[in-house]
Amino acid sequence: MTTVAGKQGLGSIAARLERLPHSRWHVKVRFLIGAVTFFEAFDQLLAASALPVLMKEWHLTTGQATFAVTTGSVGMLFGALLAGWLGDRIGRVRTVALGVATTGLASLAVATANGIELFSLFRFVQGLGIGGVVPVAATYINEIARSDKRGRFVLLYEMIFPAGLAAASLVAVWVVPNLGWRAMFLIGALPVLVAVLLPRHVAESPRWLLSQGRTEEAERVIARIEAEVEKSVGEPLPKPSDTPPEEVRRGRLRDLFTGRYLRRTTVLSALWFVAYYVNHGISTWLPSLYTKNFGLDLTTALVYTLLSNITGLLGTFAVALVIDRIGRRPALATALGGAALALGTLALAGVTSGLQVAVFASCTTFFVYAINAGLYLYSPELYPTSNRARGAAFGGLWNRLGVILGPITVGAILGSGGSLSLVFVQLACVAGAGAVIALFAVETKGRTLEELNA
Repeated sequence: MTTVAGKQGLGSIAARLERLPHSRWHVKVRFLIGAVTFFEAFDQLLAASALPVLMKEWHLTTGQATFAVTTGSVGMLFGALLAGWLGDRIGRVRTVALGVATTGLASLAVATANGIELFSLFRFVQGLGIGGVVPVAATYINEIARSDKRGRFVLLYEMIFPAGLAAASLVAVWVVPNLGWRAMFLIGALPVLVAVLLPRHVAESPRWLLSQGRTEEAERVIARIEAEVEKSVGEPLPKPSDTPPEEVRRGRLRDLFTGRYLRRTTVLSALWFVAYYVNHGISTWLPSLYTKNFGLDLTTALVYTLLSNITGLLGTFAVALVIDRIGRRPALATALGGAALALGTLALAGVTSGLQVAVFASCTTFFVYAINAGLYLYSPELYPTSNRARGAAFGGLWNRLGVILGPITVGAILGSGGSLSLVFVQLACVAGAGAVIALFAVETKGRTLEELNA
C-alpha cells in the first residue's frame, strides 16, 4: 500500500534532480554509460561486417547467412524482456553491468567458433547482453535528466550508439581484410572492462531506489550527487520547486496494457517495430549486396557501409538539437516520412549501382537513426518509475522482432530471385505506415517524468 510519506519522498527526489544544473557529474555519468552503449552498438554490427567473409569461408547459402545474423537478434529479443524485469527489480546499474559482461564474454566465444552452428549459438548469447543493456541504460539516463532539456541530454548520449556502429564499420574496413573477422570479435570483448568499473563509479538511480521503498539509500545517493554537483559548479544549488509526486508501488507487466498506458504501449511497440525493421532490413545486408550484387571489393563495400553509419550519426545529432523545441511526435513522424521518401525514391529510380544504393541508403539512415534515438528517449518517458525499465524493454521486444523480420524478409526476397527494387519498396511502405502511426503518439515535451505519470 502506498504511503503519503512515500509519495512525498519521490516528489522531493524528483524536484531535487530537476533543479540540478549541468555539471561534471552529468558528464561523468553520461560518459561511463555512454562507453557501455558504444561497445554494445559496436558488437551489434559485428556479424554484418563479418558476413561477406563468412559466406565465402564457410560456403554459406543465403538461408544460412540469414540464420547467422538473426540468431543474435533473437538473443536481443529475450535479453530485452529479461533486462526489463531485472532493471525494475535489481536496479538500473546492476542490470547494465550484467548485460555488458555477458556481451563481452560472448564476443570472445564467437571468435573461437569453427562453424556456423557455434557462431550462431554464441551470437545468441551475445544478443542477450546487447538487448538487455541498451533500453535499461536509456532508462537510467532519462531518470537523471532535467525535463526542460531532457531531449537534448538523452539524445546527445544516444549519439554514442550510432558512433559505435560507425566505429564498427570503420574498424572493419582495415581489420577484416587484414586480420580476419575473428579479430573484430576479440575487439568486441573490451566491454568486460567497463562492466567492472560501472558499479563503482555510477550511483544507482535515486528515483528507482525510492520506488523500491529504499528511502534512506535514495536520500544518501541524492545527497552525494548534490554535493558533487555543487562542488563542480562552485555555487549553492537553487531551491527545489514543487514537483507532483508519483505513486510508489510495485510495477506489474499487465499495467502496460491498462488505462492510458494501453495506447502508449500500442503506439510505442508499433514504432519500435517499424524503425528496426527498416534499419536492419537495410544495414544487415548492405555489405553483402555491395559485394554479391554489384561486384564491389570488400574494402569498398565496408567503406560504403561506413558512409551510411556516418550519416546516421548526423541524423541523431540533428534530432537532438530540435526535439525539445518541436516535440517528440513531430520529430518521429517527420523522420519516418523522410525514410519512406528516400527508400521509395531509390525503388522508383531503379537500383542500378552500388554507389546509388550507398547514397540513398545513407539518406535513409540519416532519418532512421534519428527515429531510433528518439524512441530511446521517448519510451522511458511514458511509464512510471516502478515500470519504466519494463515498459522501455517491452518496446525493445518489438524492436527485436523488427530486427529479426527485416533481414529475414530481405533475405527471402533475394533468395527467391526478387528484384532489389522490391526490397526497397517494401521497406518504404513499412516506413510510411510508421509515419502515420507516429501521429497518434502522446506528446511528452517539457514535462517531468512524474507529471507524465501522475
